[in-house]
Amino acid sequence: MSASGVILYGPPGSGKDTLTAELSLLRPEFTLFQRLKAGIGRTTGYRITTARHIEELARAGELLYRNDRYGSEYAIDRGEVSALVDSGRIPVFHMGQVAGARAVAAYPMNWVRVLLWCSEDVTRQRCRGRGDKDVDSRLKVWHETRQDLLDHAAEPWSLIIRTDRGSAGQAAQAIDEARLAGTPAEVRDIRGLVG
Repeated sequence: MSASGVILYGPPGSGKDTLTAELSLLRPEFTLFQRLKAGIGRTTGYRITTARHIEELARAGELLYRNDRYGSEYAIDRGEVSALVDSGRIPVFHMGQVAGARAVAAYPMNWVRVLLWCSEDVTRQRCRGRGDKDVDSRLKVWHETRQDLLDHAAEPWSLIIRTDRGSAGQAAQAIDEARLAGTPAEVRDIRGLVG
């Protein structure tokens, strides 16, 4: 089977971390892609670096995507994607912008593009439950993600999963089945989902 990867797109609290853990239990080849991060806040799940290093990679054409959020800068570098794929891993990307999902999906391999969704109330509960200190900022991002989806309603997705309506294990199984089946990304009506 050719190389494959998973893009988990969704607002804060939609279950990206939980699903990545479930995918890793299902198959150890599933591996969180640790983005480069320069800035403040959480360090777990990132490769900490400097803004200067990110800029150097950008100038060298080594970045697939970069963005700013929560007072930090993040980047996805081509070299780390290649290293994971070359080692037989299935990289799992956590994305919060359609532009980022598109940029990553341009990397040449088979992609399962998954739109994860939950209500604003669920995001609030989950963020409080995991001890986020910036819940208001995360709720603001929930609304930005919703608008991003509405602005890109023709964006193709392999799967749409309501993470507040089913278990993480079931969702992980559906993602792996879509990967194995080569389920193509296609335009799906998301207006009722995020309306």
